Amino acid sequence: MPRPRARLIDVATAAGVSPKTVSRVINRESGVLPGTRDRVQRAVDALGFVPDRSARELKRRDADTIGILIDAISDPFFAAFVSVVEELAVEAGLSVIFASTGYDAAREQAQLDRLTGHRLAGLIVAPVAIAASTLAGLRTRFPVVCIDRVRSGIDAVVIDDFGAAAEATTALVAHGHLRVAFLGEDVPYPTVNDRLAGYRSALAAAGLPFDPSLVVSHERFGRGEATEASRLLERDDAPTALLCATSLAAIGAVRAIRAKGLRMPALISFGDFTLGEVLDPGITYVDHDPRLLATAAFRLLRERAAHPDEGPARITVPTRLVPRGSGEIAALAASGSARAMPAGGPSTGSGTIAESSGPGVVPAALHAPVPALVAAALSLSHPEPVGLAVPASAPIGAP
Repeated sequence: MPRPRARLIDVATAAGVSPKTVSRVINRESGVLPGTRDRVQRAVDALGFVPDRSARELKRRDADTIGILIDAISDPFFAAFVSVVEELAVEAGLSVIFASTGYDAAREQAQLDRLTGHRLAGLIVAPVAIAASTLAGLRTRFPVVCIDRVRSGIDAVVIDDFGAAAEATTALVAHGHLRVAFLGEDVPYPTVNDRLAGYRSALAAAGLPFDPSLVVSHERFGRGEATEASRLLERDDAPTALLCATSLAAIGAVRAIRAKGLRMPALISFGDFTLGEVLDPGITYVDHDPRLLATAAFRLLRERAAHPDEGPARITVPTRLVPRGSGEIAALAASGSARAMPAGGPSTGSGTIAESSGPGVVPAALHAPVPALVAAALSLSHPEPVGLAVPASAPIGAP
């Protein structure tokens, strides 16, 4: 049986000195006689005593570390987010430690325990299954700010996922697309569901029916984005437009289009990615700038440190649709056989509605100005984020 971890008091008892003397020896402070120092060191060696890093940090006058708990550093969004928080922290004389959850609730708890074992000046967290009560308990020790997802009673910095997705879908519809597909991750996050809800709301506002077969999900980290995009775009009734709910989904879709020589549909990515602007056509994207979220989260964290009794606050960072060509491909150019055109087909860049060559009649609602369509979509159903923990599993769009 392994013996219990030796404590500082155990070393003091074995050496016949006070705990303060042991602390002075461990920290190599002056004022300890050579014989006493040797006796303490022999007790340390005999007991296998290892100083508790967290306990030592608790003795420091001020906490100077910000903890960040995110989904994955491999995600371009979170990689940029951490980088900006670190820059701001360094400017303020603070350091940063971060950990990732991998979208796993058990790992999330373990990583949270490791982070909070340090003396933190604050915690920024993208919660997976952490309950609001857990974060509220931590909030009594240091400021806590949620990003991307909310928890009741906790400060949060988010974007309007519903509104941004509704605007992107409306932009595709305004170019004459009657069959707009949605490609998202198979994770039960409110962000994904809100984007799906915004997509559906925009279709309803334009008078277009919702086709469940055009909503496709891929496994996170499974590189299934390209496979699912291929299946979608190779159908006989392939959609002429595609809203990718994440930048990873957009990357997978572009990979499939290029690898198989598929016709380029009108495509909008939720979030930018490296080299997205140099593709032909460039990838139109919803800009939910991680730099803005990072700046807002850092400032809110520092504000709450100065005024701990205030809040909670919810900051909604604005988004914008950035046209680069892929999202402006008209329905006429994107319709027809999946292999009828080399990848990187024409992009009109036009803001007018093109005549659709697909089945059906263009609804009269499509002739309304784009701002009016967006306003109509937002008025249909705009869910308020809730602070519930994520369930173990649920498909996107589940009731």
